[in-house]
Parts: sequence; C-alpha cells; structure tokens
Amino acid sequence: MATHGATGVERLVRAALLPVCAASGIVVVSGFFFPWIVGSVVTGRGWLVVALLFFGSGLAYLALLPLDALAGDEDARPGAPYLLRVRHVSPRDWASGFLARQDPITFGVPVLVLAAFFAARLLAPGATTAAVAVVDGVLFDDFAPLFLGAMFLAVLYALFLLVGPWGAIKLGGPDAEPTYTYPTYFAMVFTAGIAAGVVFWGPAESLFHYGSPPPGTGVAPRSDAAVVVALSYALFHWGVSAWSAYLVVGLPIAYFTYRHGAPLRVSTILTPFLGVEGLDGYAAKLVDVLAVFATIGGVATSVAIVGRQFLAGVAFQWGVSFGGVGALLFVAGLVVIYSISAESGVQRGIRRIAGVNLLLFALLSMLLVAVGPRGFVLDAGVDAVGRYATEFVAMSLSPGGDWAADWTVWNWSWWFSWAPFAGLFLAALSKGRRVRTVVFTGVVATSAASVCWHLLLGGTALSLQHSGRVDALAAVAAGGGSEAVAGFPVFAALPLSRLLMFLFLALIVVFIVTSADTSTLVVSILATERGHAPTTGSIVFWGVLQGLVAVAVLLVGGGESLQTAAVATGGPFAVLSLVSLYGLTRTFRRHERGHPTVLDRAAVVLAATPLGRFVPSDDGDHRER
Repeated sequence: MATHGATGVERLVRAALLPVCAASGIVVVSGFFFPWIVGSVVTGRGWLVVALLFFGSGLAYLALLPLDALAGDEDARPGAPYLLRVRHVSPRDWASGFLARQDPITFGVPVLVLAAFFAARLLAPGATTAAVAVVDGVLFDDFAPLFLGAMFLAVLYALFLLVGPWGAIKLGGPDAEPTYTYPTYFAMVFTAGIAAGVVFWGPAESLFHYGSPPPGTGVAPRSDAAVVVALSYALFHWGVSAWSAYLVVGLPIAYFTYRHGAPLRVSTILTPFLGVEGLDGYAAKLVDVLAVFATIGGVATSVAIVGRQFLAGVAFQWGVSFGGVGALLFVAGLVVIYSISAESGVQRGIRRIAGVNLLLFALLSMLLVAVGPRGFVLDAGVDAVGRYATEFVAMSLSPGGDWAADWTVWNWSWWFSWAPFAGLFLAALSKGRRVRTVVFTGVVATSAASVCWHLLLGGTALSLQHSGRVDALAAVAAGGGSEAVAGFPVFAALPLSRLLMFLFLALIVVFIVTSADTSTLVVSILATERGHAPTTGSIVFWGVLQGLVAVAVLLVGGGESLQTAAVATGGPFAVLSLVSLYGLTRTFRRHERGHPTVLDRAAVVLAATPLGRFVPSDDGDHRER
C-alpha cells in the first residue's frame, strides 16, 4: 500500500531524527532528574540547545511518519479535509512560480505592512510607540461597549444554536461524514485555538487579580475573598465568552463553504451579502488581508512571549542566563518544528502533535490533582465557578473603567483577532458535523478544558501564595513584572517538582507548535490564489516570516506595539462577527426550516420509552396512547 510521507528524503530525515531524539532525551532527562550526572558536561546555552533538540526532533519525527506507519491510524484517510491540503513539491521547485501562485493582495499587503512597521520601529521608535498607544486608547476605551456587546451576543447565539432548531443542520449535507473521530476533532480544535497562552497565563492571571482585585468587587487585595474573585475572573476571560468568538467566525465559514460552495476563506462570512461570485472583490480581499495580518502578528508575538517563558524556565531549572543568542536559538528551533508539522499536513503533523499536546495537558492536570492542594482548589473552585455563573451577565456587560479596558476588553479583542485563523480551521475540520456538535465542541468542551486548567493551576498558585509557602508575586516583581516566571516557583514548591517542571516546559513548546503550524497553514491558504493549494514553498515562507517577526520582537523591540497592532484587528472582526451572524441568521431562516430542536429530540426519545406510552389528557387523567 502506498503511504504519504514515504519519500527517500523523509526516510533519511526520520532516520537521523530518531538517534538525535534519543541521545538528547537522555541528556535532558538526566539533567532534570539526575543533575549530578551531566551537570559538569552540559552548561550554559548547551541546556537550551539540548532541550530544543529533544523536543524538536521528537515532534518532527512524529510529524514525518508515513500515514500507515501507526497501527489503527483510522484518521489517516485519503478523504481528509481537501480544503486544507498542501501541494508537496521538491526544494528545487519551491521558487519556481512561487509568486505567480500567490494572490497579489492577500500576500503582498500584509508583508508590506509588517515590513513598514518594523522599519518605522527602527527609524522612529518613539513616534511608532506613540501612534500605537493612541490606537490602543481609542480602541480599548472608546469602543469598549462594542467588544463587550459583540462577545455577549456571541455567547447568546452559541447558546441558541446549542438548543434551537438550527443546531440540527449537518454541514456538508445529509450524507456527509466526519473526516476525523471526535477525540481527534476536539484535540485539534482545542490545541490550535488556545496556543501556549493557557500555559503562560494559567498560574499568572489569578495571581494578578489576587494582588490587585478588579475595582467594584469590594474585596481587599490578598484576602480570602480575593481568591474567589481572582479565580472567577480568570475563568471569565478563558471560558465560554472567549471560545464563542471563534465560533461566530468559524461557523458561517463552514456553513457557506459546505452548503453553498463558497471557498475556504475568512471573507466567506460575507457570502450572504456579496454572493459566492463576489468573494473575489476588494471588500472580501480586505477581510482576508486583515486576517493574514492579525494571524501573523498575533502568533509571532505569542512565539516571542512564550520564548521568554521557556528561557525563564530553563534559567530557573539550571541557573543559566541567555541573551539574544538564546532567543534566536529558541525561535529558530520552533520555526523548524512548526514548519515541518504544517508542511506534513493536517493528517500527519498537525493531528498527531495535537494529540500529544492533549495527552501532556491531561497528564500535568492529573499530577496537579495528585500532588496539589486539593481541598483548597476544590473549595475555592466551587465558589469561583458559582460566582462566574451568577455574575456572568454583570461581568460581561459592565464597562468597568481602566481595569476592564486593560483586562476584559483587551482579552476580547485578542480572542477576536485570533478568530480568523482559529475559526477557519474549525470550519475546515467540521464537514460532516452537525451545527450543534460544532457549538458543543468549539465552545462548551473547549471552555470546560480551559476552566479546569485555570482552576487547577491558578488555584494551586493561589493556595501557595495565600498560605505564604511561595511568593510568586514577588518573583514576578523581581523579574521586572514578567508573567513568564510565575509558574516556576509554584512547581518548585510541590512534590514531584522536577517532573512537573519538565512537563510544563514540554507543554510550552507543544502548545505553541500546535497553534503556529495551524496558523502557517491557514495563512498559506489565504495568501494563495483561489483554486490552488498552497505549496511547500508557501508553508516555508510563512513559517519563516512568523519566526522573523518573533525574532524582531525579541531583539529589535516593539513587541507590545506589534501585539497591540495585531490585537487591534480584533475591532474589525468584532464588527464582522455581528455582520456574519446577521447574514447567517437570514440565510438559516430562508433555507433551513423544519429542523428539530433539542426539546423535539427529547420528546422523540421519551416517546420511545415505556413512560412515553402514557400522556396526560385534558382532564388530568393519564391514558395510554
């Protein structure tokens, strides 16, 4: 049987990666658990190189395995999402016709904008920072009601789809079948959309709210009541609201792609207004340009931020410091890993690494349950979930002044700015699924995983901070206010601290890879001429460009400015989400009548039970049907 990924070059690469992974793994594991063995052999930047070799070679080997190399690989079917396929070409053909295959607008404009931004940052850093600050102030202060209202409406719409008649619509038609099993589907949706932000902010956000509670809550900093408030706001910022932003962009793309033949583009949300033929116009191109810029800017700054966290962890574990060379090494290693994963395709690298990611995520969570302060986490978690549920409307709609602008509004804009690539990926994976399943997966299941993580890791950090066993806030202050260091003193104070630290660093790498490989693939699709699959050269180009932007952020500076500029695209996409919901609702009402609601289905199930043979009559007596 022929296998995808069985070329001679890939076989040679896999043959080289396996011994590298094994050798570097022995050194890394020894360095973590038996430091006296290799402590005198590997020092300084060597630890970073060895760690990257271990994680990178292992993930790259997994991505390059042929499709039939794993027993029972039922997801590796030829019918994988055709809209996400990559056209594999040899290195000698990468440059041949590369520009001819790119859309001149969606490819050229974002590249020019990014180049202009960094040129301005180098030539006039003060003016660039000031200009971005003005945009920041206007967007997050004056337009705060837009973000709050759009996000709240997204949650309400998701809830209606979950129980209403349109939830029964099957994407792709009645005969369409899902490409992937449900666990694989969930793993890819969750890991692509959350990135390493959940690892970065998991121990940090609750601590920040604990030290400086939101105004208007009436609780004193670092008090017992502040623990519950801090946890509830962390859940709020990473719960159903956040994931609803992806849904309201992704579901319209999926519906119009699979039911009306529209292309897999972010601009497909405009189908009800422009028609499928009108999606080649300038209005649609503008939407796709914004999507590309938001994705590259957002993911690249995330790579830079996570790079700082990984370097902080290596420095904490082995007591070494890194300059610009360390940052370059880390980003270069990541570029290689996620570019290989993206080029190998959804069925190979992206799917498999997402599975590894979810397993590590579950393993670290279970270890936290086993060794963490379970009683404190359970008590505080129950109170926080209760407060999150009862205060949800108030938290969602309260402007809240500067604090809400810095936290809630900024977070909503950040989630909306990631919605183009995460929503498009959700759409591409959802063929054969019912709308109700897409909503449940994209909002309910994913937010449940996020909430559990913040309860476990945030609750553990708060317990140790509140009891005085660890002063993580002091460690953050000593690190110049960087949130990157918050988790490491927390893990150091727990049993099995070395294992926890090892898994945490592994999660940092794997989480950012699962988002960066997806974003690289999505941007390559958006930048390629309609009707053509992106080639290997496109994947390499956009993967390297994301890495260059991340390096520029780390070395040249302007990370906060670029992040703000990328997040600012959340404003247009918040507006576009409202437009897309209006267009989707109008289309549903015209073309999707007669679908059953959840109550209708429950009634059918009830009628099939023995109890369903009896129904109440008008006079109150129960008579058999």
